[in-house]
Amino acid sequence: MASTKAPSNAIHPKGDFFNFKGTGSNPRTEIVAGLTTFFTMAYIIFVNPPMLKDAGMDQNAVLIATCLAAALGTVLMGLLSNYPFALASGMGLNAFFAYTICGQMGYSWQAGLAAVFLSGVIFIIITVTGLRTAIVNAIPLFLKKAIGGGIGLFIAFIGLKNAGIIAASESTFVSLDKFNNPHIILAVIGLILTIALVVWKVKGGLLISILGTSAIGAVMQYAMGFDIGMPTDVAFNFNLDLGPTFGQCFTGFGELFSTGKGVGVLIFSIISVLLSLTMVDMFDTIGTLVGAASKGGFLDKEGNLPNANRALLADAIATTTGAVLGTSTVTTYVESSSGISEGGRTGLTSLTTAACFVLAIFAMPLLGFVPSAATAPILIVVGVMMASSIKEIEWQDIEIAIPAFFTLLMMPLAYSIADGIAFGCISYTVIKLVKGQPKKVHPVMYVITLLFLARYVIQVFQ
Repeated sequence: MASTKAPSNAIHPKGDFFNFKGTGSNPRTEIVAGLTTFFTMAYIIFVNPPMLKDAGMDQNAVLIATCLAAALGTVLMGLLSNYPFALASGMGLNAFFAYTICGQMGYSWQAGLAAVFLSGVIFIIITVTGLRTAIVNAIPLFLKKAIGGGIGLFIAFIGLKNAGIIAASESTFVSLDKFNNPHIILAVIGLILTIALVVWKVKGGLLISILGTSAIGAVMQYAMGFDIGMPTDVAFNFNLDLGPTFGQCFTGFGELFSTGKGVGVLIFSIISVLLSLTMVDMFDTIGTLVGAASKGGFLDKEGNLPNANRALLADAIATTTGAVLGTSTVTTYVESSSGISEGGRTGLTSLTTAACFVLAIFAMPLLGFVPSAATAPILIVVGVMMASSIKEIEWQDIEIAIPAFFTLLMMPLAYSIADGIAFGCISYTVIKLVKGQPKKVHPVMYVITLLFLARYVIQVFQ
């Protein structure tokens, strides 16, 4: 599995473009890691198009845009930062786009894409000026450890949900589902297989588990008659028309800045849209980078991510590119941790994942043969691995324990990395003020806290 050696963060040294020597990695490991990352996040290809269709967009064009935006953003990440992170249209952000911006607020999808494009421009500006890196560095080390652990709990929760093991409940919100569903049975088989491969320290074990569980699922469905959700036939009908969404973000600026509803309403609407898009994406990305980087051993002794600006710039450019192609906000994916757990340490992991997204456009029907029951166990086990950072938090210090606990708790409960970070940052700042220690809070932390508070206040009036 993942190497315990802390990798060098050198960018493309001469004669060793991906710095295999400094990271202790090799091409085979990176390719396997890239494949693992892709399979654990490929669900976005199936989820994003129908969701944006609800906003009035062409589903086929969104599918192509989703794949291309993910590929371009992930290539940028690999080449600019040499980190093994992957990007795609963000879950939660796509729902905000479809059901809030284009639903409750009444904007067209073209205006929604214009807002996404503007948020991407804002990201680029604050990244180039170093503000985003300053935000990353301003977060205390113990909160970064809590973010990593919280993401572990969050993705494990996602895995349990995708497996069907945890289900919604009217009386208790969530509960353990009955184990009488073939999908759940397959997920449990996959979880046992994944755990076995991990404890045996089998190289490429996570990818082997995905493929092995998919094979077992195929036997269950096609030989035994259980419905696992795999396709009944494979039809390759390509429609590569990106025209319905490409460049449409630019036609939406007129509507986005229209004063037809009054200047006051216009200003409030634009601020609420851009603040929500910017805050959620920025802190989802920061949380993912910090959490996954901690798992990979990329953080330095101060808890900072070397070359963070390059990674953040790739993420920012990906958002604007995605808007032009015709998809919602593109962000760094927490599922990148699965590839890192498989040993991914360089940009070659990212390039492998990106290549898979391009191939997915042409091999879409085949992805149906990898059911969510095969990838859910990976998220659960990777969640276990990421939760290890919790042990490094000084729980005996209540001033540290409270913000750390809120960060850990709120990520899975609010189903949001950004909200987990928000509760941690706000509680940390409040505690220091109550203790009469305002100077111990980094000035940037005050700005972060105020921005989060502003976002929640705005939600009251939406």
